[in-house]
Amino acid sequence: MYKFICTFVVFLVLTACGSSRPVVRTTKPTAQSTKTDPRKTKRPVATTSPTTHSPSKPVQVDPTSAPTSQADKPTIEVLEATTAVKVSTAMVLEYIEKYKEIAKKEMVDYGIPASITLGQGILESGAGTGPLSVQANNHFGIKCHKEWKGASVSYDDDAVGECFRKYSDPFESFKDHSIFLVTRERYANLFRLDVADYKGWAKGLKAAGYATDPAYPTKLIGLIERYQLQRFDVEVLGTSSTTNTISSSATPPIKSEYTIEKQHVVVKGDTLYSISKKYSIPVEVLKSKNNLKDTALAIGQILRID
Repeated sequence: MYKFICTFVVFLVLTACGSSRPVVRTTKPTAQSTKTDPRKTKRPVATTSPTTHSPSKPVQVDPTSAPTSQADKPTIEVLEATTAVKVSTAMVLEYIEKYKEIAKKEMVDYGIPASITLGQGILESGAGTGPLSVQANNHFGIKCHKEWKGASVSYDDDAVGECFRKYSDPFESFKDHSIFLVTRERYANLFRLDVADYKGWAKGLKAAGYATDPAYPTKLIGLIERYQLQRFDVEVLGTSSTTNTISSSATPPIKSEYTIEKQHVVVKGDTLYSISKKYSIPVEVLKSKNNLKDTALAIGQILRID
């Protein structure tokens, strides 16, 4: 009996000591996982580092103000006579088309090259856009001078408030330009030039005092050659040329066999006798060719010489 009690006590002691051992778990603890559930994770916002040539918003370009190519770019030039105005090639060509026939007629009536008339009109009037041409139909910058009895406008040119002639229409201005040249003795030498010699005419106009600009002949010749205005001289003269198209680029002058000896514009001091001596034609022949009943002549009158 005593032995049984001792054995039981030992058993209880051993059982009490074993209860202090750590508990062994059969399931793994729910430790926080190092992996992230992709379904619960927000994607980071993608960022790009700035580049050297970042694209910018396209710029809207007006095709009428900015041509897409150099070939499409209109030619703009400044024409300066009594005022400086900007004109395009299209504006000059329009002016030529509008006034070429009257320039040719003035050449027939007064012996002034059509190329010179058109060139001066373009230069002096800014192809018809200058203040004097718009306000007074004055395409050649002709001032009043003491003999002028018609309408006028006041405009600042070489001096303040100068008097310029005013016309009812541009064609009247073209006619007065012709009369202005043929009736002034200082331009008489021009009518002794070959009527196809537009370079001589341009230089002669400056020498006679038509313009104060020292570059006037260069500007005038440049316009004539750029737009081939000399072709209208050829048309009036009835001679042939190698080209008859208007171009915006400079071209060689058109040659002509015509000389001023085929006609003569009467200037101050001319008589039938002096003209007959100049061209070696008898007075009676001159009278016959020109249906003259007497020897009276008028300044600006055109005489046939051939």
